Amino acid sequence: MKNLYKLKKYFSRYQKKLFWGFIFIILSNLGTVYVPLLMKDSIDALQKDATNSLLLKYGLMIIAASVFAGIFRFMIRQTIIVVSREIEYDLRGDFWKHIQKLPLRYFQNTSTGNIMAHATNDINAVRMFIGPAVMYSTDTFVRLIMVLILMFSLNFSLTFYALLPLPLLSILIYKVGKLIHSKFTIIQDKFAQLTTIAQENFSGIRVIKSYVREESEMKRYAAHSKDYLKKNMDLVKTQSLIMPILFMITGLSIIIVIWLGGTKVINGDLTLGEITAFIVYLGILIWPMIAFGWVINIIQQAEASMKRLNKIFGEPLEITESARTNYSVKEISGNIEFRNVSFRYSENSPFILKNINLEVTAGSTIAILGYTGSGKTSFINLIPRLYDCTEGEVLIDGINIKEIPIDVLRTSIGVVQQESFLFSDTVINNISYGRRETNTELAMHVSQIAQFDKDVQEFPQKYETIVGERGITFSGGQKQRACLARALAINPKILILDDSFSAVDTHTEEEILKNLKSFMKNRTSIIISHRISTVKDADKIIVLSQSKIAEEGTHEQLISLGGIYADLHYKQLLEQELEELK
Repeated sequence: MKNLYKLKKYFSRYQKKLFWGFIFIILSNLGTVYVPLLMKDSIDALQKDATNSLLLKYGLMIIAASVFAGIFRFMIRQTIIVVSREIEYDLRGDFWKHIQKLPLRYFQNTSTGNIMAHATNDINAVRMFIGPAVMYSTDTFVRLIMVLILMFSLNFSLTFYALLPLPLLSILIYKVGKLIHSKFTIIQDKFAQLTTIAQENFSGIRVIKSYVREESEMKRYAAHSKDYLKKNMDLVKTQSLIMPILFMITGLSIIIVIWLGGTKVINGDLTLGEITAFIVYLGILIWPMIAFGWVINIIQQAEASMKRLNKIFGEPLEITESARTNYSVKEISGNIEFRNVSFRYSENSPFILKNINLEVTAGSTIAILGYTGSGKTSFINLIPRLYDCTEGEVLIDGINIKEIPIDVLRTSIGVVQQESFLFSDTVINNISYGRRETNTELAMHVSQIAQFDKDVQEFPQKYETIVGERGITFSGGQKQRACLARALAINPKILILDDSFSAVDTHTEEEILKNLKSFMKNRTSIIISHRISTVKDADKIIVLSQSKIAEEGTHEQLISLGGIYADLHYKQLLEQELEELK
């Protein structure tokens, strides 16, 4: 229960509603337990003086007590069950907020399917605890106390013998509950795997079809689905033990009451009305006993799910604002400086960047080249604080970026990632994503700079055309240009292009660069590319190799140096000549 205890803060928000819910439980049960007493009195009275008026009197009283109990039973659901939905809403919102704030590192190490399983199955299992489990456990406890008080008042010894089997029930329920907890944890982990496979298949459908792997993926999914079914059936078999145990033990109690109570009636120690009330009370106790088993089942499932959720809530945010954040910083100019910066993804992994010292003056253009795996993307990820450097510091306008409010920092930096991503929304909403409002005129302007407007004009609904999931309806080049337009739309002080023209032909690329030269005047530009033609006009070019800056200078300086850059330039010229000969 230690994991579920963390829900305390949610319960405290709705304590007034919950208080009234508990009052309604008491009132509802008062009506319920009063019915057997009326039955007792009516049977005993009818034995002495059987009249229609007496029968009508007790009949109406029983109906009134049942209606009274029913009204407050409805009110219980309008309070406690409604609160469970409101807490579910709060929990889902907090989960979503926390997920959004987690560092990029977490998403690189956790599958999307696993996160989706947390957001669906786990939160729903916790909601079942908050609503039905809390309601029925409280209802069961209150009803049990009321019934036991009345049963003991009717006949102490008979009640004592009737309750003898119940301790055995508690022991068996406890043992079955532990089994349910462990099995449900396994099921939730398996569900996460199944969700991951489904998500990967939907996202990678093009690859699956290209390599004719549909049959293989169906078999793979079927195998995991069959395993998921098997684990669910194991849980169902364990859960199926609860009801027979409950009925068997409550049945023993009824047999004891009929046997011993019948003897007392024969001996005149108990009236017929009293033994009838006793049997009805035992019948009333059967549901609390069944509800008790059901609640134990729900609690064990919720405990397993909350443990998984708490693991996510316990994930450190890493990239956050702190006491050193200077909220007086409202904008940046774009002067970037790396001072002795080293970076690695974890303590046991090698350094991706080592002792990087570099200054990029505001308004200048810097280009970064290097072989695959040289740390180019890691380098630019440090600027908007998608990661924090392991050693050293990154400064913008002479201020450590950890002191700049994250909103100010990131809204001033336009990043076009290596992998283009578009949302399943309209073209204009995708381009305006970084802004607080949509502006068709601005969207058209930045699309023209990105050489994307001509494509949009050919779409059925132009800027209102719905983009397929992840931009599946666009070509690679169209996606890259749409992402570039999105970055330009926020009017960035710093523009970072991470190999953003790889799917664009050289002619279109030249046009884009020409347009960008005018747009990015007095703004800082950082361009990562494998093409020398893309970076040759930059104010400064750096070459990364073996985690360090191996070369630095202008295009002419690096050519004359005869190092990595000159080698890349020579090879690309050779490739160009070979293409022209074809």
